Amino acid sequence: MIGHLRGTLIDKRPTQVLVDVGGVGYSVIIPLSTFYALGSLRSEVSLLTYTHVREDALALYGFLTSREKHFFEMLISASGVGPSLAIKILSGMSVDELIPAIRRGDLPQLTRIPGVGKKTAERIVVELRDKLATMTPPEEHEKPASRPQLEADVLSALENLGYDRRNAERAVEAARKGGAGKHFEDLLRESLQQLSGTAKKP
Repeated sequence: MIGHLRGTLIDKRPTQVLVDVGGVGYSVIIPLSTFYALGSLRSEVSLLTYTHVREDALALYGFLTSREKHFFEMLISASGVGPSLAIKILSGMSVDELIPAIRRGDLPQLTRIPGVGKKTAERIVVELRDKLATMTPPEEHEKPASRPQLEADVLSALENLGYDRRNAERAVEAARKGGAGKHFEDLLRESLQQLSGTAKKP
């Protein structure tokens, strides 16, 4: 099993990176919390990885911190939550939002994440509520982009995460009006907050 990768960041997208390790390119699936904290292309990156093996495929899931990886492993321990859904959950809400939502059994908040139905949310709450005593919030970084391309990139990222195109467009517009927009990560984060209903009211 591959548990750690250190190499050169060749390509990065909101849900996936390509890391060159000694001339071998590893494609690694990541949550948005990891994407926010990545450096620029050609910089060195170090990822903790989870190797998921099936009969027909092998997939790597990467995280910048042990806290992220630990929370991912907790999520996939819940009934009905596989690695792909766990990544969507970590991308749909930050860890510091997920922990209190699970602890208080906030099903409406959890079911706003694409792919999380009521039954799945209930199982997550029941099975993980008592295991969340030692989790802490993540940190964030940002990168600039031009406005037209920025909006297109954010919409594409939201669609890749499973959000409806029209809802995503409304969220991006609301995020723009709220002052976000100079950086891809800012606009994406604020749009996700709009979609999850956690945006601050004026």
